[in-house]
Amino acid sequence: MKLVRNRVYELVRREILSCSIMPGAELREADLAGRFGVSKSPVRDAMQKLELEGLVEIEPRRGHRVRPISVSDAEDVLEMRFILETACVRKAALVASDEELGDLDRYRDADSSSNAVFTEYNRTFHNRLAMLSRNRRLAEETARLMELYERLCMISLAAIADRGGSEGPLRDHNEIIDALQARNGNAAARVVRRHIGKSQAQILRALESRPIVA
Repeated sequence: MKLVRNRVYELVRREILSCSIMPGAELREADLAGRFGVSKSPVRDAMQKLELEGLVEIEPRRGHRVRPISVSDAEDVLEMRFILETACVRKAALVASDEELGDLDRYRDADSSSNAVFTEYNRTFHNRLAMLSRNRRLAEETARLMELYERLCMISLAAIADRGGSEGPLRDHNEIIDALQARNGNAAARVVRRHIGKSQAQILRALESRPIVA
């Protein structure tokens, strides 16, 4: 039963973070139980866990819904990215091995055939930078933050999909890699700040144009 509960929780959580289930959408226990071929009990358990994470909220007299994305929460997430990721790259420039920094070349190109694929690449790249800091807690917090950022990223990319939305971030990633391979942590931090600043502008514009803001 524990495995079933964990599986349902992970599946619903992944669909929320990837925006397969959109912010503000109703979550009906009976519908989810039918989809996953389980009783309502593991679905109810998943709702409780997701509510504690802030991804789901109780809707009076109707059950649960995916928590809408608020502008203030988006700003908080982005501010945390400024703090954590600049610390990550400064530390990585000092402590990562030459081999590890050289291996970042595999992130110089990305598949941008779909928003979901590019978002996965983006999360993996930033998590790798955090791991190179050799600070376990810093890496763990960054990974958790990047999961929350994924919803923002999906909405942003969807809003600018017709304007080559992945090209700018990819150029920034290459500049970050260049700075790290030169072991210039300050330069890497400057690019990270600029990179997140551009993301912030795109995300806030996207939130203003979509009916999912709390």
